[in-house]
Amino acid sequence: MRWWNLAKVRRRGIGWLRLGLHESELPLDQDERHATWLELFFDLVFVLALATVQNRLDSPTPHLGDLGATFGLYAVVWLAWIGQAFYDTRFDPDDILHRLAVLIGMVGAGAMAIGAGSAPHTLLLPVGYIVVRCMLIGLYLRVRNSGPVTHRLTTVYLIGFGAGVLVWIASLGVPEHLRPVLWALALAIEFVTPWLNRSHAATIPVDTSHLPERIGQFTIILLGTTLTDLRDAIAPRPEVDVVVAAGIALIIPAAVWWVYTTFVTTGLALPRLNAGLAYSYVHSILGAALLLLGWALGEVVGQVSVHAHALPHRLRWLLALGLVTWMLCGLCLQWVSLGYIPRSRAIIGVCGVAPVGLIAFLVSDPMTLLTLLALLMIGYAIAVSRHIVHLNNSRTADPA
Repeated sequence: MRWWNLAKVRRRGIGWLRLGLHESELPLDQDERHATWLELFFDLVFVLALATVQNRLDSPTPHLGDLGATFGLYAVVWLAWIGQAFYDTRFDPDDILHRLAVLIGMVGAGAMAIGAGSAPHTLLLPVGYIVVRCMLIGLYLRVRNSGPVTHRLTTVYLIGFGAGVLVWIASLGVPEHLRPVLWALALAIEFVTPWLNRSHAATIPVDTSHLPERIGQFTIILLGTTLTDLRDAIAPRPEVDVVVAAGIALIIPAAVWWVYTTFVTTGLALPRLNAGLAYSYVHSILGAALLLLGWALGEVVGQVSVHAHALPHRLRWLLALGLVTWMLCGLCLQWVSLGYIPRSRAIIGVCGVAPVGLIAFLVSDPMTLLTLLALLMIGYAIAVSRHIVHLNNSRTADPA
């Protein structure tokens, strides 16, 4: 495998690389890329990290502080993962040094997975994140002198990510109650860095098959946590109504999967993917929505198992918030893909969002609420999927 892959980039002269890597000519036509075994192995640690983050919501009615901490930690995990995904989609070195660097990053991600449950009382989370980010900075240093385009691209990343790491390091020496403040500052710096670098990033477009596949795999991981939540809500010897409730609840993530895979496999976003920033930023919010949705569905099934006749108001609204946010992210992805939202798609969105809010407001019985939401999601998935396929067919028939 060639040590890097730049999709449709201008073929400029490439200088000697650091750490003994040699000049490599780029093929004019790149084959379609898929995730490597190393990338899939890298994902496994983040499965554990996401599960640990979600487990911080240990009550059907979590406080706002618990919700804020959970989504803040999700942002830490997301940035650690997406940073590596963007590097891999542009630079594809499958050599020993790259593999060792990624394995070191996995050690850091493992520390994050362990420390996320007790942060900020432990230093495992920040230390793990520092390891992951320093590994990424080292990889960018490795390709920095490969050419003028890459030099400009990596300069902003090194400054932004380096500043973020310094803030993370500073957080190690402050009292526990101040650590989240510095973490939030570091996340803000690192979150905005790629956006500030978008003009340079556009000169080296991401791989249009690889990046959507990688982000899609992370999305599937988040859907997998939903299955874990439903499993954990079922006792070893469950009653029939609990099994039925879990089966009905499973329809909701299945409908999400149906819509999402239809969107990804049609390749609707590929012509306007460019640097992939808008696409990934929307997915960061979409992933948080799926994390919340999975937790809420597990809690609703748990309420069935304890024979609750009415769900807590906060749980109902958090469930609705997860679904509505996912639907709105779908509309945003439509806008990213086409540059506008078709009127018919907007109508479908309204017909999904409004009933979700209405059901959450009026229905308190857990089984009835799950049934109504499942039926709504079936109809929504059919309508949105058909609309996506129609748009893709229209684009194929008339590329202009």
